[in-house]
Amino acid sequence: MLEKTYDANAVEPKIAKRWEDDDAFAAGAGSKPGAEAFTIVIPPPNVTGSLHMGHALNNTLQDILVRFERMRGKNVLWQPGMDHAGIATQMVVERRLMEKQIHRRDLTRDQFVDKVWEWKAESGGMIFNQLKRLGASCDWSRERFTMDEGLSKAVIEVFVTLFKQGLIYKDKRLVNWDPKLLTAISDLEVEQVEMNGNLWYFRYPVEGVAYDAEDPGTYITVATTRPETMLGDTGVAVHPDDERYRHLIGKNVVLPIVGRKIPIVADEYSDPEKGTGAVKITPAHDFNDFEVGKRHKLRAINVLTVEAAIDIRDNEDFLEGVEPTPLLEGVWNRLHGLDRFEARKLVVGIMEEGGFLEKVEPHRHTVPHGDRGGVPIEPFLTDQWYVDAKTLARPAIASVREERTKFVPKNWEKTYFEWMENIQPWCVSRQLWWGHQIPAWYGPDGHVFVEKTEQEALDAAVEYYLALEGPWKAWVEEKLENFKPGEILTRDEDVLDTWFSSALWPFSTLGWPDETPELKTYYPTSVLVTGFDIIFFWVARMMMMSLHFMDEEPFHTVYVHALVRDKNGAKMSKSKGNVIDPLQLIDEYGADALRFTLAIMAAQGRDVKLDPARVAGYRNFGTKLWNATRFAEMNGVARNDEFWLQDAKLTVNRWILTELSRATREVTEAITSYRFNEAAGGAYRFVWNLFCDWYLELLKPVFMGDDEDAKVESRAVAAFVLDEIYKLLHPMMPFMTEELWAHTAGEGRERSTLLCHAAWPEPSFEDAEAAAEINWLVELVSGIRSVRSEMNVPPAAIAPLVIVGADAKTRERVARHEAAIGRLARVGETSFETQAPKASAQFVLGEATACLPLGSLIDLKAEEARLSKEIGKTGDEIARIEKKLSNENFVAKAAEEVVEAEREKLATFTEARAKLEIALSRVRDVE
Repeated sequence: MLEKTYDANAVEPKIAKRWEDDDAFAAGAGSKPGAEAFTIVIPPPNVTGSLHMGHALNNTLQDILVRFERMRGKNVLWQPGMDHAGIATQMVVERRLMEKQIHRRDLTRDQFVDKVWEWKAESGGMIFNQLKRLGASCDWSRERFTMDEGLSKAVIEVFVTLFKQGLIYKDKRLVNWDPKLLTAISDLEVEQVEMNGNLWYFRYPVEGVAYDAEDPGTYITVATTRPETMLGDTGVAVHPDDERYRHLIGKNVVLPIVGRKIPIVADEYSDPEKGTGAVKITPAHDFNDFEVGKRHKLRAINVLTVEAAIDIRDNEDFLEGVEPTPLLEGVWNRLHGLDRFEARKLVVGIMEEGGFLEKVEPHRHTVPHGDRGGVPIEPFLTDQWYVDAKTLARPAIASVREERTKFVPKNWEKTYFEWMENIQPWCVSRQLWWGHQIPAWYGPDGHVFVEKTEQEALDAAVEYYLALEGPWKAWVEEKLENFKPGEILTRDEDVLDTWFSSALWPFSTLGWPDETPELKTYYPTSVLVTGFDIIFFWVARMMMMSLHFMDEEPFHTVYVHALVRDKNGAKMSKSKGNVIDPLQLIDEYGADALRFTLAIMAAQGRDVKLDPARVAGYRNFGTKLWNATRFAEMNGVARNDEFWLQDAKLTVNRWILTELSRATREVTEAITSYRFNEAAGGAYRFVWNLFCDWYLELLKPVFMGDDEDAKVESRAVAAFVLDEIYKLLHPMMPFMTEELWAHTAGEGRERSTLLCHAAWPEPSFEDAEAAAEINWLVELVSGIRSVRSEMNVPPAAIAPLVIVGADAKTRERVARHEAAIGRLARVGETSFETQAPKASAQFVLGEATACLPLGSLIDLKAEEARLSKEIGKTGDEIARIEKKLSNENFVAKAAEEVVEAEREKLATFTEARAKLEIALSRVRDVE
C-alpha cells in the first residue's frame, strides 16, 4: 500500500540514485537505433556558482523539453558543462591565498594556476549537485569544462584560425577597465549604480582673448561629472546649429591647469538643450568622446595608470604640444600619482582658485561599477585583442532574418538585430592568469607570431627573422647556436575572455575540431533555452562562431525566458533582502513543487513573480495526485493488460478517456510550442479538476456497487489513466511520478522501463457523445454549487431543482444521473417545468434553464443587505487605490514593484466586486 503521505526528502534522493544507477540520462538512452536526435547544450554555469532562482527556471524548462523528447523516443543529449569564470574564479583563489598572507604575485603564473585547479577539485562545480537535486536529466558522464583539454584545443584552433583570416587583431581602443582587478571587463560585468554626485561647470578660455570671468565672450563653459579627466581633454564639441557657439567653431581654447590648446569642433553629439550645450571631449576616457575624437581626428591622451591614479609627470602624450612653465609644473607635481578621487578634489580646488570654476550643481546619475571588483570602472585606452565582430555578425543576422533560427518570443529578434547591426569590435583579452592564455608570442622587435604551439611560433619567428637579412638575421642565427627557451620569443601574458570559449560551446563540447561521432550525431543542437540578458554576450556569439566554423546554425530555436522576481515584482537582490533560495524551497516543498510552480508561471514574455506560497500550493497538487493514487489502490485499481480500452461501456469511463486524449493533445502542443505555462495548466486542470474531483468521485458508487463488470472496467480504465497522468506530468514533476510509476506496477511486478523512458501518451480515444454528457453533468453540478455559494445557502440544506425548457436528451441525462446530481449538488427532488418558479436562482444549461427555488432556504433580504455591504466595502478599496494610482507623484517616485502591486490589488478588488454584483442581481431576481 502506498504511504499515507508523500515525503519528498526521502523519495527524491532514492529516485535520483535509481536514475544514476541505470544511467538513465546517457546520450540516446531509451531511444531506438536511427532515432531523430534532440540536443540541448546547457548554458554553462560558473564553476564558482551556486543554484539561484534564474538557474532553477532555466534548467527546469530545459529539463521539461529533454524529458518530453526522450519519452517521444528521440535520441536525446542534454550536454552539461561549466564555465571557468576567469575573473570570479581568480578572485576566489586570490582571497584564499590572502588568508595565508600569500599574494598572487608571490607565485609564478604556473604555481597560481595549479592553485586554481586544486580549488576546483575541492570546491568548484558545487552547482552540478544542486542541479541534480532539481532533477536535471543531463548526461552527467559527458560533463565538459571550458578549460578542459578538448575545449582548450578548440579555443586555440579558433583563435589562430581567425587571426590568420584577419578576423582577430590587436588594437588600441577604449575598454571597461576595472582599477581594482586590473583587467578589462565586458559590458555584462558592469553594473550601473545610481549615485549622488555633482556637475562642475568649468570655464575654458578662448585662445587669443584675455580671459575675464565676468565676460562670457572670453571663454566657453563645459560641465563634467569627472573633473580629473579634463587633464586628457583634446577638444570641445558644440552642435553645428547652435547659434551661441557657431562663431567659435574652428577656434581653440586653452585648457586650464595643462596649457594645451584644443579645438572647438562642430558635432551633433553635443545637445544644445543639455547643460551649456558645449561638451568637453576626452577621447581616452569616455566611450562617446572616443567616437567624437575619431570623427574629428582628436588626440587620445590617457592620463590614468592601471590603478586609476593620475599619470602626467612623464607622460609623453600628455606633454606633447605643451610648453611647461614653473607654475604648470608645480600643479602637475601636486596631481601626479594621486588617486583619481583625490585628484578630483584637487582639480576642482585649483580651478576654483584660478577663477575657472563657474558653479557646482548636485547631480544624481548612474556610475558604472565592476560587478566583481565593486569600484567604479574607467573607460581606459589600452592595447587589447579584438575580434572583427562586424564581419562575423553578417551571416548570423541573415540566419535570423531568413528564419533559419527563430526567437521565441519573436519580439527578442528586434533586440538581437539592434545590437548585431551596430556591433562593435569584441575585446577578447583579459589581464588575468586564470583562463586560456592567448597563443601569441612576440619577437624582440614587437612582431607577433600567433600559432597553436610555442614550437610552431618559434619556427615561424626563425623563418621570419632569417628572411629579413641584415642584423636580425645575424641575431637569430646567433641565438639559435646557443638556444635557450624564451630568448627569442616572449608569450603574451593575457588570457581570453570567458565568453570566447563559451561561444564555441555547441560544437566544442561535441569534440570539435576532431570529427567525432557525437559531433556528427548531435550538431546542430535543437533549441537553446536562455535568459534575455545574455543574448548579446552568448547567443549572438555562438551564432557567429558556429556559422563561421561549422557552416550551419547551432540551433533552430532560441527560447528566451524572463526574470524570476519576488512576489511583488521586484528584482531579487541581496541588498533588498528579497532573494529566494531555490534549495531552501526544495528542502521545504520538494523539487517537483518548485519545478511545477516555475513551469505554470513561465508565460512567454512575462516575468515570473514567485511567491513561496504558490510553491506550497503546487505541493498540494502533488499531494492530490498522491492521494488519488492511494484512493484508487484502496479500491482495487491496478493495471489490467487484458482489458481493451475501446471496449469500455460506462459513459464515465469513455468520458475520462476522451478528456485524457484532449489533455494529451493540449499538453503536447503546448510543450512543442514552448508555452510551458499552458502545458502545466492543461495537465493541472485534467488531473485536479477532471480526474480527481470528478472522475474518482463519480466512480465511488461503482466501487461500492455490486456490478462486477463495471468494477473491472473502471479499475482498468482508472489504472490506465493514472499511468498516462504520470507520463504527462513527468517532465514537470519527475520525482513523484517516477515513484508512483514504480509503485503502481502491481504487487510482485516490475515495470518494463523507467518512467523517464516510457512512451509519451498519444491521443487515441474519442467519444464526443460521452464527453458531452459527463461535461453536461459537471456543468450542472458546478452551476448549482456556484449558485449555492453565491447565495450563501447552508451547506447541509437540500434544495429542489427545477429544469425549464428541457428537451428529451436533457431529460434522459437527468434520469441517468439523478443519484449523482443529488449526492454531489445537495439536490432533493428534480422536476421539469415550462416556467421558472418564483423566488428561484437560475442559470443557463444548454437549451434549458436550471432553477433553484431558494425562498425557504435563505433570508433573501438579509442576503441582499450582506452583499450590498460587501460591494460597498470593495468599492471603497477600489476608490482608494484608484486615487493613489492617479497621483502622478506616487507613480513616478514609488518603486516599480510597489506600483505594480497596487495595480494588481485594483484588479483583484474589481474582479471581486463584479462577482458580488452578479450574486446581488441573482438575489434580486429571486425576490
